[in-house]
Amino acid sequence: MRAYIFIAMVAMVATYLYTPLIRHLAIQLGAVGEVRARDVHTVPTPRMGGVAMLLGFITAMFFASRLNFLQGEFRQNHQAWVVMAGAAMICLLGVADDVWDLDWMLKLAGQLLISVFVAWGGLQIISLPIGGLLTASPMISIAITALLIVVSINAVNFVDGLDGLAAGIVAIGGIAFGIYSYVLSRQQVSYASMATLVDVAMVGICLGFLLHNWHPAKLFMGDSGSMLLGYLITCASIIITGRLDPATINTSAYVPAFMPILLPVLVLFLPVLDMLMAITRRLRKGQSPMHPDRMHLHHRMLRIGHTVQGAVLILWGWAALIAFSSMFLLFFRFVDVLIGFVVLAVLLTIATLYPYFKRMGPGAHSNDGVLPKSNAPKHVQESGRA
Repeated sequence: MRAYIFIAMVAMVATYLYTPLIRHLAIQLGAVGEVRARDVHTVPTPRMGGVAMLLGFITAMFFASRLNFLQGEFRQNHQAWVVMAGAAMICLLGVADDVWDLDWMLKLAGQLLISVFVAWGGLQIISLPIGGLLTASPMISIAITALLIVVSINAVNFVDGLDGLAAGIVAIGGIAFGIYSYVLSRQQVSYASMATLVDVAMVGICLGFLLHNWHPAKLFMGDSGSMLLGYLITCASIIITGRLDPATINTSAYVPAFMPILLPVLVLFLPVLDMLMAITRRLRKGQSPMHPDRMHLHHRMLRIGHTVQGAVLILWGWAALIAFSSMFLLFFRFVDVLIGFVVLAVLLTIATLYPYFKRMGPGAHSNDGVLPKSNAPKHVQESGRA
């Protein structure tokens, strides 16, 4: 455990130190988020923060490769190198989008190619934990893996709409999944786990970047950051879940990962929900699934009267409730987890809707869905394209 905490600290400090340098580089390259019609921020802000996060991740992995506890994970197979290569490529694709604002179809094609490369390089879902069911062929395994990576990449990109929102949600999901993967790794001969390593390094870069990205943000993570985070958390899930043998794992510990495809959805529930709602909404209007609008979850939170910080904290709360509830099944009875989930869900629902009920109460004046002037953000992130 101490080794993982050390790696997380290295990732956090490195990312924190790299970020001001990347902010200066972003300004020099013209990667500045100008205010657009669909945006809610009013101040042009540099993006490309994903580059600082990538450098922080690679730095942490370099330190990990020098630790006796984790050296074997780098020597036994080439998964670590595949993960880092894919991270570099997905980040560079995001940088191109941050600088030149790529067409969504071109960006999606790039995501697919990179995901296929990573799957072809050995990062695959080989078995599904349903009675030890094996994938029918290597090609199907590559296709399932690539699809899962692309979905997660775009889910995080969709939710990247307020200062600190995406980094916080991914960090919360990463902490929950990191605890889960660590518990599973302790059932093996060696406690060292590449999945846990990738996860804690990812949590570290999120925390380091958050110190610069909290409202008002000095730098946006941009697509280079949101796509990188979606990629990394999925890689950690695939590494540990795609090769699990159900016969070797205690049933009670296996419940949270009944299917590898569901695990990333649990830790990224809000991003996936936001993405599915946006796609459905746009298709009903006859628009492209990537057509931008102002109806994301964070837009709705601001519209009913939340401040930027308040909206982010409440959405973090929902993410933590969903992610940790699955992880708590490792330690507590299902009934106890369910009771705790319901109680906290009620409290979060009250907190979520409080500004709305306050405005609609006796003597209150309706704003007809317009954000109250007192809460109108003066500097709010909206770096995602969708």
